[in-house]
Amino acid sequence: MHERRSCLAALLLLLSGASRADEVEAPALPAELGEEARWTNLLRVEAMPWALMPRGGAGTEEGFLQIEPTFVIEYGAEFGVNLGAPVRLRLCGPDGGGVFRREDWDSLSDWGQLVRSLKLGSDNAPWALWFGELESYTLLTGHLVRRYAHRANPDYHPVAGVVTGSLGPVYVEAFSSDMLGARLMGAEVELDVEHVLFGKPEQRSRYTLSVSAVHDWGRAGGRAPPVTLAHLDAVAVFWVRPAFEAHAFAGWGGKPGDSDAWGVVAGLGMESITQTVDLWLRLEARRQHGGFRQGFFGVDYELARFQAAGPDGGPLADAPFPHGYSVFGEAEVGWDAVQYGGLRKHLKLSLGAEAFSWGRVDVDGRVAVQLFERALDLSLKGLVVGAGKPGARYLGAAEVRWRFLGGKLYAMGTGGTLLFPTSAGTLRPGAFASVGLGVDNAR
Repeated sequence: MHERRSCLAALLLLLSGASRADEVEAPALPAELGEEARWTNLLRVEAMPWALMPRGGAGTEEGFLQIEPTFVIEYGAEFGVNLGAPVRLRLCGPDGGGVFRREDWDSLSDWGQLVRSLKLGSDNAPWALWFGELESYTLLTGHLVRRYAHRANPDYHPVAGVVTGSLGPVYVEAFSSDMLGARLMGAEVELDVEHVLFGKPEQRSRYTLSVSAVHDWGRAGGRAPPVTLAHLDAVAVFWVRPAFEAHAFAGWGGKPGDSDAWGVVAGLGMESITQTVDLWLRLEARRQHGGFRQGFFGVDYELARFQAAGPDGGPLADAPFPHGYSVFGEAEVGWDAVQYGGLRKHLKLSLGAEAFSWGRVDVDGRVAVQLFERALDLSLKGLVVGAGKPGARYLGAAEVRWRFLGGKLYAMGTGGTLLFPTSAGTLRPGAFASVGLGVDNAR
């Protein structure tokens, strides 16, 4: 199991018919491909006033009427389409701003937001293709791309693409963060060593070697310096029990062409899946040198590519990063009291944290709970980058939904903080809030 589930298994959550990655309301897919496939659909419309407010005296307050339609159709586990996007009609704000919020549709990449997700194939198929939003994406072993969110910039709305495939002992995963622009692209190739040496094993991917490479062209979603990283990894699954697996790993990475920029990593991971609980844990010891760091393309990258957290500022590709060590931990928990066995959970928790030897701490996480027979949905997410040092970055958001009248109608409220990249390469702080109603056929 180790990190293979980080691609389509995680991305299928986005195909559950929800308009947010933390929602889990739509009809469930069959748990296994062997179950009888059937057509399912979801129709949804939300309407709410949406206020965008500056912080620190920068900018002008703006108000919009946000209308968000959603259309989902799926057939079994191997085909699904999720279409829709928020349309914001201006109610108040600066003169000359236009009827629609211009920043939502001012580039070719922004039109990608119309495709929330499109999937062909599944984790159990020889190949699979997926398009949509990357909310917390990890590329296989995760030592280059980890917990990456490609829409962290609130004025940039690309559609990503992920393809996976296997042939004999080789497994490949490749992605592009923006299918309509020259941005982040990467791939990881994994070789099943046991398969090569002794023939097809009873359990695949117990002993693997992999190589990954990622390049950011830096041309879409605002100009930023290009950067290329590569990484080598070895993974060994040393303990396998029903519904449980533990593995160890080690790796080395760097910047091609820069022999002074490198890093090494070693650690342990485990995964347990039962009828009621999904649990995944990871612990790593890391060494960074010459500006290289593991997880370089992370949850904060779409903001840090313009201005990195810390006292020096400047783009992340050029920002100094001290030599040193760090400890990284990650946990994901899903719990459902009624043994649902699908994508809907009473509790979902995802948390990642890294502490550096020179005093910096980074933390990001999200939690979603369902209460009162799933009538009430609560979700929180937060990000802290550079805590313990000057120039630390803090972001957070919350959402609540309450279903009534048989579950077809719901009230919702959202709010949180944002950072907007400017033409000067800095980040302008802001906040948003909204309250509204929605209707769908999820129940």
